[in-house]
Amino acid sequence: MFPITIRNETESDFREVEILTRKAFWNVNVPGCDEHYLAHVLRDHEDFIPELDLVAETEDGEIVGNVMYTKAKLVEESGAELSILTFGPISVHPDYQRRGISRRLLEFSFDRAIALGYKVIVIFGNPDNYVSRGFKSCKKYNICTADGSYPAAMLVKELVPGTLNGTKRVYRESPACEFEKADAEKFDEQFEPMKKEFCPSQEEFYIHSHSIIRD
Repeated sequence: MFPITIRNETESDFREVEILTRKAFWNVNVPGCDEHYLAHVLRDHEDFIPELDLVAETEDGEIVGNVMYTKAKLVEESGAELSILTFGPISVHPDYQRRGISRRLLEFSFDRAIALGYKVIVIFGNPDNYVSRGFKSCKKYNICTADGSYPAAMLVKELVPGTLNGTKRVYRESPACEFEKADAEKFDEQFEPMKKEFCPSQEEFYIHSHSIIRD
């Protein structure tokens, strides 16, 4: 197993993590990426959870992975709310992918999230990457978006089994994840230029992100 240490991100890590995140996402989902800007703005939001802001570090002190969490909520038709988690971005340097780093980051973070009292995680992601980590379709838990749909990419994990009982709930993402595209593009100008290109993974992302599960 590739040796890493998992610890909390510190302020001195911020720029290194943003560079890492940019390299990890560049041209993967769209030409270029915005995830490094999201990492930058999340840290100052009240819904950001510093205890679950984790980095994976090599024996030489290089940061090769990162995951960030924010608060979110599930809302019943009665108005009752359940405080939950979402994570993202989760990043692994391209030179260190396929070595189990993201898996170890997630497993570490799941244990810590449980210790903090959280019971459910909802994310948007490629099911191929997350079903092995215990995530299931939102449809199986009757969790939908505000328009009542069940996106194929919306995945749910019960940190505490039995927390969700099939009651219909609407997922509400934190405002922390909202930003202006123009602000992200301006922020990107601070970094080393990289060419925006089309990659097949972008079509895969489009298909997953626009697919809806129906009965």
